[in-house]
Amino acid sequence: MKTPAKSIAEIAELLEAPADAAAPDERARAYLSAGEAVLENWLLAHDREPTEATAEGFRLLALHRQGAKGDPSFNACRETCRELVYHHNVILSAPESAEAASRLVMMRFVLNHLYLFVGGKLEEAGLGEFCCSSRALRAQSA
Repeated sequence: MKTPAKSIAEIAELLEAPADAAAPDERARAYLSAGEAVLENWLLAHDREPTEATAEGFRLLALHRQGAKGDPSFNACRETCRELVYHHNVILSAPESAEAASRLVMMRFVLNHLYLFVGGKLEEAGLGEFCCSSRALRAQSA
């Protein structure tokens, strides 16, 4: 079984590091790659080999599709993955734009959301059945 591109600890370090506004395109690629690594970690934790395929041109979306098979609650992070791809595309389309730095900050927030959601699902299997803050799940753990 292969190892993920980045460990959970490496992803956490990337999220904590300040974004380099001088090279937003490189950081956007790193954030997209980290999103893939989050999903790789999910699949490997469930004894599944992460795909190398793409969906709509992105491996992240194919990894999400693979992760959601057999676990409908995993679909809760589908739009998060799509938003990560969106910000990646916007930044790469105009890395010299005055808005690139703020979009990079938003991309980091979205990546952090994906990271926390998947980490939460690894700890609490039912997370995401209704939404990330499902009252039923909070009541169960109380």
